[in-house]
Amino acid sequence: MVDTVYLLDDDTSIIAAVNNLLSSAGFSVAAFTSPQAFLAQPDFSAPSCLILDLNMPGMNGLEVTQRLRERGFTIPAIFLTGFGTIPISVKAMKAGAWEFLTKPVAPDTLLQAVTDALGASQRQLARASEKRDATQRYQSLTPRESEVMLLAARGLLNKQIAAELGVSEITAKVHKRRVMEKMGARSVPELVRVAERLALLK
Repeated sequence: MVDTVYLLDDDTSIIAAVNNLLSSAGFSVAAFTSPQAFLAQPDFSAPSCLILDLNMPGMNGLEVTQRLRERGFTIPAIFLTGFGTIPISVKAMKAGAWEFLTKPVAPDTLLQAVTDALGASQRQLARASEKRDATQRYQSLTPRESEVMLLAARGLLNKQIAAELGVSEITAKVHKRRVMEKMGARSVPELVRVAERLALLK
């Protein structure tokens, strides 16, 4: 998957200038002049970030990021605006903005913001992929194995798991081994991390 920088601004001169800057720095750019055209994209599952104008006709930048979140996409957003005020920047940050920059922006500042945002997107997608994999593995467990996983993740030894479930220690050990295999965990600490990723430990 190619990392993509989405560029959204109704000012074609800004689009051209930022596109040239990013392309010359080696970034893959997809530019749009209207929020509707951008939001018509079916999928945003590859690592990406969004550079967008805060003020656009029909739909402002904050509304665009809100629409993305409603569809389940969390793309690091870098807001560019010619009318930056502290209340507006605070509002943008509360809405999940990665960065808030005023026009004209220094090239190095924008390039660094894009690099950082893409890095965050890569980490975010990797965590989401790991969680999906862990969820699928967890759903493959039998009800008894789910119980054993929770007890093992809480630090109980085989003997304690057996007592908790009213089974022999050998049976508890067999269940635990199957849990480790199905969850792809090579150690109990690794199993604990998976359980934490799935929010099983509360």
